[in-house]
Amino acid sequence: MQTIFHFDVIVIGAGHAGCEAAAAAAKMGAETCLVTMDMNKIAQMSCNPAVGGIAKGQIVREIDALGGQMGEVTDATAIQFRMLNRSKGPAMWSPRAQCDRARFIWEWRKRLENTPNLSIWQDEATEILTENNEVIGIRTLWGAELRGKSVVITAGTFLNGLMHVGKTKVPGGRCAEPAATKLTHSISALGIEHARMKTGTPVRIDKRSVHLEEMTEQPGETDFHRFSFISPARPLPQLPCWTCETNEKVHEVLRSGLKDSPLYNGQIQSIGPRYCPSIETKLVTFPDRDHHPLFLEPEGIDTNELYLNGFSSSLPMNVQIEALKQMSCFRDIRVYRPGYAIEYDFFPPTQLKHTLESKKIKGLFFAGQVNGTTGYEEAGGQGIVAGINAALKCTGNDEFTLKRDEAYIGVLIDDLVTKGVDEPYRMFTSRAEYRILLRQDNADMRLTPYAQKYGLASSKRTERLEQKKKEIGLIEDFCRNFPVKAAKINPFLESVGTTPLAGGTRIFDLINRPQLSLASLSSEIKEFKKLLDSITEEKEETMEAAEIEMKYHGYIARERALADKMQRLEDIRIANHFNYEKLTQLSTEARQKLSAIKPETLAQASRIPGVSPSDISVLLVLLGR
Repeated sequence: MQTIFHFDVIVIGAGHAGCEAAAAAAKMGAETCLVTMDMNKIAQMSCNPAVGGIAKGQIVREIDALGGQMGEVTDATAIQFRMLNRSKGPAMWSPRAQCDRARFIWEWRKRLENTPNLSIWQDEATEILTENNEVIGIRTLWGAELRGKSVVITAGTFLNGLMHVGKTKVPGGRCAEPAATKLTHSISALGIEHARMKTGTPVRIDKRSVHLEEMTEQPGETDFHRFSFISPARPLPQLPCWTCETNEKVHEVLRSGLKDSPLYNGQIQSIGPRYCPSIETKLVTFPDRDHHPLFLEPEGIDTNELYLNGFSSSLPMNVQIEALKQMSCFRDIRVYRPGYAIEYDFFPPTQLKHTLESKKIKGLFFAGQVNGTTGYEEAGGQGIVAGINAALKCTGNDEFTLKRDEAYIGVLIDDLVTKGVDEPYRMFTSRAEYRILLRQDNADMRLTPYAQKYGLASSKRTERLEQKKKEIGLIEDFCRNFPVKAAKINPFLESVGTTPLAGGTRIFDLINRPQLSLASLSSEIKEFKKLLDSITEEKEETMEAAEIEMKYHGYIARERALADKMQRLEDIRIANHFNYEKLTQLSTEARQKLSAIKPETLAQASRIPGVSPSDISVLLVLLGR
């Protein structure tokens, strides 16, 4: 007899996308079931035990601002924190943290197991159940039937996953974990296209065998910066990383193994990530380089396992080890396991709406690497959007989407569903045309109102945001109105190497100078210091946010005006207006792309590769504009 369980939302896969999706849906009141093949590997960091990085760190801040969990879990398990790109403007600042891999898993599991409305089911999903092109649930390997109004697929690299080390091929979704071999067939039977991608991971090294004294130590930062807007100080000991470089002897050994590389002997046909290439790809792509940087990173505070960033490889294991031994610091190296490549199924994301719901099957959502992305952060960002929309679908409420000028998550999803992917998608600051608006410091100001709207913001988060807004307003008002006399401030200005004043001014005008900061000016203006001293909670974060808003107010205003201008195209909806194949005024490529993607707005159509400005003009005319 069939065992049937009833839920509102079912999430398949407990990786970073699945955890965020399940937590969000449950917090919104939807009875949610998270299906995973191994409860001990929830939110496993399959590759680098690190969160954040260039643009990725901004995404994690946005997940946190939306009421997600990744930022808080990262802060609770971080063993090294750094703010990248500090030499550039604040639009480029990106937080990154090394985490304790094991503690990260258990912190996530603890949170999920104590989330109301959330159940966990350990099993393998094998079939999507539908009626009249609408999802009604799933069937599992053990014969359970889970019924639901929404299903979110976040299966990562597990769908027909195949791992490669040299000529050896082993089915699996991760090292020592089985692949999911039935679900892709069920999904494709619904008329949803699938394809293959590839990613990889490097060797893991025993710290006791490394001559760390011959490497360059890289300490972290211990200032006020964190990932979550509401986390307390990082509780774990902060550890260093180490850097070194390959040499020509290393490269000679690696080249000798290229004939047995799955990437170059025809064994792997799928496309790998351009911006996280294997070491063998680096040798082939940059043949004139005689060295490449490597970063040795700890996996936790209670383990000797180290991660060798920059040495991802699927070469035979003896080649990997022998190559590393050509470096003095690794001459006595012992490894826990070699690097490997993995191929897996994904579903081209142009088949999705901006809500991440399938265009073919109502109530079926996709998030994470199954959409052709790479990275925990990109997965988590998609996961929380899919989870919110899956919960909204159950009640028939409005859909939740983010625009390109609202969030990096909005840029990510718009790129996926509008442009598609021909390689694993990775977020960069350069992908966002409004990155001055999308800084890591103001993610809460941009997105926490959505968290409040959907019941994802705790009282602590709401109170913190309101206090921050109030305090930033007080600082800005004081700086705009408080008069500064030249005679009093000029000695200080000259001492820090900036031009003295000819007459009186306001702090707001002074703060634009790169040599000055709110903190330095408060040391000279006692009334201003008194105001800043009244900020007791998260003082440094509030001051930094206020200072950025004032220093860059001209650039921010200009970019806001550009975004508002583009919004006029976003407001012109064209979904279901045209049969593009019959519009001979459009180019052949435009007709093909528009017919395949079916953009919802004119702005989305303008971002589709192959759709020219003249094609957009034709559509405007046809719309009566």
